[in-house]
Amino acid sequence: MPDSLQPPGETPPVEGSIAEAHPERPDGGIWEHPFFWLTLIVIGSVCIAGYFMFRIFAL
Repeated sequence: MPDSLQPPGETPPVEGSIAEAHPERPDGGIWEHPFFWLTLIVIGSVCIAGYFMFRIFAL
């Protein structure tokens, strides 16, 4: 039976281990791939600008 319970998220000590537990990288969420979102924004902006340019020259 273990001597004490470890809090959640902490690595229990292991016999013979000399390394510390490395911290996990936080989830980047929506900002994980900023170039994807930037590309969507640019494509949307070009489409809207193209629509207005078409309306101007179609008159």
